[in-house]
Amino acid sequence: MNWSELKVKPGKGLPLGAVVDASGIQFSIFSRNATRVWLSLFESPEDEAPAYEFIFDRNAHRVGDVWTIHIEGLRAGTMYAYRMDGPKRPSRGYRFNQSDCLLDPYARGYTENPAHGRAKCVVVEGAPAWQTTARPQKPMSQSIIYEVHVRGFTAHSAGGHVQGGTYREVIEKIPYLQELGVTAVELLPVQACGENTLAWKNPNTNEPLVNYWGYSTIGFFAPNPRYAGTQDAAEVIAEFRAMVDALHEAGIEVILDVVYNHTSEKGGPEPSQSFRGIDNTIYYLVDDHGRYRDLTGCGNTLNCNHPVVRDLIMDSLRYWVTEMGVDGFRFDLASILRRDRAGHMMYTGPLVEHMSECPILRDVKLIAEPWDIAGGYLVGSFGDEQWAEWNGQYRDDVRRFWRGDKGIKGNFALRLTGSPDLYGDDGRTPLHSINFITCHDGFTLRDLVSYNEKQNEDNGEDNRDGTNENFSWNCGKEGEVDDPAVNALRLRMQKNYLATLFLSLGVPMLLGGDEFGRTQRGNNNAYCQDNPISWFDWALLEKNRELFEFCKRLIRFRHENPVFARRTYFTGRPSKPGADADLLWFDAEGTPQMWTPEDPSLACMINGTENGGVCLYLMFNPSSKVIPFTVPERHWRVRIDTATTGPGDIVEAEEARRLQAGRKMVVEKKSLRVLSCHPDG
Repeated sequence: MNWSELKVKPGKGLPLGAVVDASGIQFSIFSRNATRVWLSLFESPEDEAPAYEFIFDRNAHRVGDVWTIHIEGLRAGTMYAYRMDGPKRPSRGYRFNQSDCLLDPYARGYTENPAHGRAKCVVVEGAPAWQTTARPQKPMSQSIIYEVHVRGFTAHSAGGHVQGGTYREVIEKIPYLQELGVTAVELLPVQACGENTLAWKNPNTNEPLVNYWGYSTIGFFAPNPRYAGTQDAAEVIAEFRAMVDALHEAGIEVILDVVYNHTSEKGGPEPSQSFRGIDNTIYYLVDDHGRYRDLTGCGNTLNCNHPVVRDLIMDSLRYWVTEMGVDGFRFDLASILRRDRAGHMMYTGPLVEHMSECPILRDVKLIAEPWDIAGGYLVGSFGDEQWAEWNGQYRDDVRRFWRGDKGIKGNFALRLTGSPDLYGDDGRTPLHSINFITCHDGFTLRDLVSYNEKQNEDNGEDNRDGTNENFSWNCGKEGEVDDPAVNALRLRMQKNYLATLFLSLGVPMLLGGDEFGRTQRGNNNAYCQDNPISWFDWALLEKNRELFEFCKRLIRFRHENPVFARRTYFTGRPSKPGADADLLWFDAEGTPQMWTPEDPSLACMINGTENGGVCLYLMFNPSSKVIPFTVPERHWRVRIDTATTGPGDIVEAEEARRLQAGRKMVVEKKSLRVLSCHPDG
């Protein structure tokens, strides 16, 4: 191409990014404090130096704070970046360096030079209209969320090479997801990640460590090309959209784990990647000395409630909904979204309010991880009725109850019934609680019952990383063992946790692989392990088939009992004259529960007939001794028993054995039982 013959004219300013039209491409980028801006054009991903550069005329090529030009003759597929110059005052937070190659924050695609990893933006034409079925639009009351990593879900080693790990392979797993019964996949970050290889290695194998989880976003509009079977930016988008389309066809929603609290840029002497070199004091929180306010533990904090950054985030969210078809978002360290430009916590905050009121986002799921590392723990108080929350209190209380901690059963009862203490005081409902026992960050379910201590040596940080308090219990021996008694107890404990999750009011979230005993060998912070530690070992599906079948039938049991989809809290009273109370609590003797720490027994009777279901009686024994329970005189059938081997651990009503009237029901140590009452006996 004869670059010098390209015709340049002023741009319109909006929309930001690179937009293709009939005659060429308009490039528009925000920078308030830059004094000079260059557009760099490249011929191939391997080029370190641009083939040609255009310098913006400050008078002709600027609209307000937007630098904008239109270049005739350029087409989609053009590779580009920016350079910027400006004030040299680091103590004021300015980080301009005209030698840095900067990514466009609004770029839809990226390409990398494998030799040095320096990314370039790629111009992508607007996506064509969707040719797909309608969104599943599953109500929260019917949702079963499955948290999973695209690569870990599908990657495997074959012949010494890594295969799978792409959006396309997720499509191949859809029949599995349907068999399990989940309604949504919550994908760990798929937005373009600005950091791959880490600066240290696995001390045990000397293998390179990478940013596997991807919580270091740099491109908020671009799907990560590392999870695609191609590096062509347009084809990456097409592959991602094909995955979303196929999941929708199967009735499964797509929720993205998004990181709008920090980026992959660093605060040291290394070159800027994007925001830092474009307008550092606008995009990041900086103190009076120009240093980053690190409220995330990741080196920087996005200035989320600055109007320019707020617009970037809102534009990005709307893009993923309207152009990429996703059904919701889980916001990493979401408390940052409520911090002002000085880092102080606001009551609500304009960004969170904008998300709640945005017409495009009104029908998608908004889920907050309602905490950050700077004391912003907002479980139960993050947002309005549009927002659900990861309920970290649920995780901790359920773990402590089954571990056998004294004085926890009152908290456990609150978590089982939708956490009214957290959400009931401001008009919200059980459906605002995303219940989980495990998630990507921490032990897997198998490791939760196998390790008392984290085993993170492979991360190369001397086992200092990852949380030290996991509320775990190894069932008597640390790590993987061949002891049949220990492994039987571990299986029972996994069933206890899964049963609790799916018998609780609220929205259950299952960590991918927990349904068949996936292990990370005790690593509770596998963020850097792109290897079999993090990948699904599908051989475990057959080895632990009993656990999988139990989990699958649990999900079906939940769907068949509409009481678990309640949108209101239990009151302990009848809903109408002559009816039974909606919920009653008992001890093992069948008398009203007194909540004494010395008595570990806990039982409750749930009147599910109000919701079109049946009456249920739940009995929990977290102790190390057998407890006989006295149950009310009714026509009970034994539906779930975690102390029984499969397939008798959970059975259909017509196959369930009837409980003789007046007979006590023995609940084995560390187990639970569920009875259902049917009018026909």
